[in-house]
Parts: sequence; C-alpha cells; structure tokens
Amino acid sequence: MPGPGPTAGPSDDTSTAPAASVTGPDGPGRGTAAVLGALTALGPLTTDLYLPGLPAIADDLVAQPAAVQLTLTFSLFGVAAGQLIFGPFSDRFGRRPPLLAGLVVYTLASAVCVFAPTLSVLIAGRFVQGAAGAAGLVIGRAVARDRFQGVAMLRFLASITLISGLAPILAPIVGAQLLRVTSWRGTFGVLTALGLLLVLAAFGALRETLPAEARPGGGLVATLRTMGGLLRDVPFLGLMLTSTFGFGALFGYISGSSTVLQHAYHVSPQTYSLLFGANSLALVAMTQLNGRVLARRFTSDALMLAGLGVAAAAGVALVLVTAVWDLGLPGVCPALFVMMGSMGVVLPNSSAQALSLVEPQAAGTASALLGTGNFLCGAVVAPLSSLGGQPSAVLLAVVVLACGVLAVAAYVGLCRPRREPAVAAGG
Repeated sequence: MPGPGPTAGPSDDTSTAPAASVTGPDGPGRGTAAVLGALTALGPLTTDLYLPGLPAIADDLVAQPAAVQLTLTFSLFGVAAGQLIFGPFSDRFGRRPPLLAGLVVYTLASAVCVFAPTLSVLIAGRFVQGAAGAAGLVIGRAVARDRFQGVAMLRFLASITLISGLAPILAPIVGAQLLRVTSWRGTFGVLTALGLLLVLAAFGALRETLPAEARPGGGLVATLRTMGGLLRDVPFLGLMLTSTFGFGALFGYISGSSTVLQHAYHVSPQTYSLLFGANSLALVAMTQLNGRVLARRFTSDALMLAGLGVAAAAGVALVLVTAVWDLGLPGVCPALFVMMGSMGVVLPNSSAQALSLVEPQAAGTASALLGTGNFLCGAVVAPLSSLGGQPSAVLLAVVVLACGVLAVAAYVGLCRPRREPAVAAGG
C-alpha cells in the first residue's frame, strides 16, 4: 500500500501556476487517447442516446415521467457504485483486466434493456449497465494520472474529452433519428452493438499502464485505508465536493432537459436533440480551450474561480427567466448554454487538481472517489425537475443554481488557500 505522497514541487501543483508539461516515459500516444476517448464516451452515450425516447418509454410501459426518469437515476447510481469497484481493482490488478470485464458485462446488460418487458426490469438493467460502463470512465482518469502531470495531464484529458465530447452532441441527435425508424428499444440495441465493438477495440489496442511492481497490496483493508486517508485530506475533499456539485448542476440539466423542453416548452424530439447538441458543443469547446490555451496562460485556481463564478451566475439567470420573468425558451436556452460552457472549465480543472495530489498507484481509488461523488449527486438531482409528476422549468433552474452555489462554497471554503499536497494513501 502506498504511503503518504511526497510534497509536490511547482510542476505538480496545478493551482498556483501554469504547470510544466510532464509526461510519462512513453509520451502522449494518440492511439491511447483515441481508445480511452471512445471508452469514456460510453458513459455519455449510455445516458444521452435514449433521452429523446423518455416520453415514448413512459407511454409504452404505462408509467409516469418521474418514474421513467428513475431509469436515469439508477443508471447514475450504478456508475457511482461501479467506480468504487473498478477504481480500486485497477490499482490492485492493473488497468486492463477490470476494464475488459466491465465492457463484457456492459454489453450483456444493454441486451437486457433491449428486451425489458417492464419498467422495473429496465431500471435494473440500467443499473448494471451504468455500473459496468463505469470501468471506462474511472480507468480513463487513472491512466491519465499514470502517464502525465500538470498541463500535460490537462491536455491529455482534453484530448479524451474532444473524442468523448462528441457523444453528448451526437447522441440525442442520433437517438431522435433512431426513433423515426425504430422504437426506444432500438437505441439500446445500438448500445449493445457499441459495447461489443469496444470489447474488441480495448482488447486489441489498450495496453497496461500500471506495471505490476507499482501496484499496492493489502486487499480490501488497504483500499479502505487509502480512501479514508483521501477523504480526511481537506484539499482533496474540497476538490471532490467542488467536482460533485458541478457535476450535479450538469446532470440536473441533462436529466431534466428532455422532459422540461419537450413537455413544458413543447419542442419536438428532433428540436430537443439540436438544442442539446448546441449546449454540449459549448462544454466541449470550453474543455478544449481550457486544456490547450487557458491552462498555459492562467493558474488553475484562477480558472476554477472564473468557471465557478460563471456557473453560479448562469444559475441565477436561469431562475430569473423561469420564475420571475417567464421568458420561455428564448430566455432558458442562453442560460443553459453558458452554464454548460462553464462546466468545461470547472470539471477538468477540479479533476486535474485532485489527481495531482495523489501518487499514481492510488490514482484508481482517487478517481473512483471523484466519480462516485459526481454520479451520486447526479442520481439525486435527476428526478427533481419532475417532482409532483410534472416537469418544471423552475425546479430545473433551482437545481442548477443550488448545485452551482454549493460548488463555489466547497472550493472557496476548503481549497483556498491551498495547503500541502494530499496524503495519497491512508495512514
């Protein structure tokens, strides 16, 4: 089990100065970025491809919209639980075996969703699908920590996001078009085929990045001790909470936008997919700008404060245009666009800062804690915009604002001024 991490030098602290571009011995590697980008895209695809079909699922399975949104909630619970499994396993057994196992289970769970006869079966299938699909998400971040530090890590994460970021842009558009030629079950058929393709791609192209001699021992007790050490460290905990609430704002929008825009504002599935794609483009564009330009010119701390401030302001604007002025779709769309763009700064910087505080052999566990917090918050906020049985733009706005304010409070209260780097493992 790894002991306390050494005090990081200037190149390791991404908060106080633009960090040096430190890479692993093998260099960046476009092949690795392409495969990991496709694997991390699996999460957004799993979430977003079927979103235009939520109303159809409610009609077909004779369920209330709030009940159908549980398919998203339990998928997020699955992703949270899966990261707690696959993250520590990847520290103990290497990155490759847990990833391949997760992809196989994901493919089987997707097939169950295709033939789900009831909403309960669909919810169960979505839970397993989310848990197994978490392997690519958590192990992708761990691989980034294995190979890179500082700005190099941000650039590698940006490369992955460039690929995976196409998923939330294209998924609702593809999902809406699929509904023209097939039912919502066809979208899960596509996910089943995608899972099978990724099993083959990962088996053939992804190599191990955590050598056997660098893997900690000690079993479950050591893993829990490592988690406890990280959670007791105030800077790491603050960054984890900042990422968690930022992700909550993002998923408050993702989960509620389909029913709110289609039911409250009466947009078609095709129009919704275009609006969703435009907002996702803002997220991807800002992620790329952050990793390739802004991170070289500004400190990570300055970028975090700016991103969090914009996110909170977008939340305030969203509440005003829905609850006070009732400006309709022309008022809601710009606020959501700005909020999504701000997350392109907040989420990668908070992850990079947190991972820079741990040693590589604890990166899987640290990545699991970050991802679990994110998706637990996402699961909690997912059904809130439809409380009372009907989708509400006001409730969606309140969720986004509340999460944005909590993210600001976590970062300002726990991460500034930054102290010594986190303990990489418990003890």
